Amino acid sequence: MRYATTALLTAVAALGSLSAVPAHADSRGYVPAHADSRGSVPAHADTPGYAPAQAGSPGFGTGPGLDHCTTTVPVTCHFDVPVGTYTVTLELGGEDAGSTAVTAETRRTLVAETATEPGETLRRTFTVDVRDPEGEPTGPAGTPGLDLTFSGAAPRLADLRVTPAPRARQILLAGDSTVCDQPGDPYAGWGQQLPQFLRKGQVVANYADSGEGSQSFRDNPLFFDALAARIHRGDLVLIQLAHNDKQTPADVYRANLTAMIDGVRAKGGRPVLVTPVVRRWFNGDGTLNNGTALIVNGLGVDLPGELRSLATAQDVPLIDLTALTKQRVEELGPEASKALYLYNEKRDNTHTSVRGATEYAALVHGELREQRLIP
Repeated sequence: MRYATTALLTAVAALGSLSAVPAHADSRGYVPAHADSRGSVPAHADTPGYAPAQAGSPGFGTGPGLDHCTTTVPVTCHFDVPVGTYTVTLELGGEDAGSTAVTAETRRTLVAETATEPGETLRRTFTVDVRDPEGEPTGPAGTPGLDLTFSGAAPRLADLRVTPAPRARQILLAGDSTVCDQPGDPYAGWGQQLPQFLRKGQVVANYADSGEGSQSFRDNPLFFDALAARIHRGDLVLIQLAHNDKQTPADVYRANLTAMIDGVRAKGGRPVLVTPVVRRWFNGDGTLNNGTALIVNGLGVDLPGELRSLATAQDVPLIDLTALTKQRVEELGPEASKALYLYNEKRDNTHTSVRGATEYAALVHGELREQRLIP
């Protein structure tokens, strides 16, 4: 991949949306970064495949952090940093009008598409989790280091800086395919979209994985054990596991969740139970009042009901995402609600589109704020 030696962004006015795939640097070129005197993480000009950008070229600013961004579509900036949490500060905009969206790692949305007027710059600051593997725990390892991808109708980037953020407050996620960092378009999980709603110093560490239920998430050390090892005192751990508990008895389901609650508390974390996203399965009267939509399993166990009851019994905060998403889907109705799911693409009434995942992430974020779990 050729790194920026000519104009960066004016050639990408027709970039696609948030489905961009990060650049894959040769893993042999991975070198841990060292903070400079200002605390920022420099590019490694001596790493194979790197060349300094020509700062000041059209669409490209003069900031020192831009010398390791590509001119290819999509525009990707790569930092050779070790596993950890990092704060990214961007200056979007420039001489020409722009419209820029920012994702990181496995398609995590950090900045929704943002317009800038000619001559205008906007600062955006966020904190991002860099880990191995970078997406689903059972998925591909991805690229070592941090990849930031700039897309949108007309991306414009004036400056960029990455600094270590070892004391970031974490929001760790335990969940299934409706939560996880989905690797490919058109799929998206709400955990993948949550970072765009958070302020600097708050970071999402998404350990959700496709196909997992309450038992498998406990049994496989790649999931709960790995998540628990990350917990610092005061971190939130959001647990949404239900869709794949299709034949789980109520007592086993409650026991699995109770064990996870106890495990989070033992590490000093704060567990939060999240009821599952509804399935888009309408009755003839335009409601979702049926077991398929409301995640009642094959044994007749009302899984959201069990979560509500357990939250009360264990004195754990509850985000009733089932109720919130039911309200939204019914509000849109049978036709318009298709856009929240992958019905048009896959005839899929369970998995969400980028739009649906974004709306549902906003609901989760709203509840976190409403319940004063985050500032």
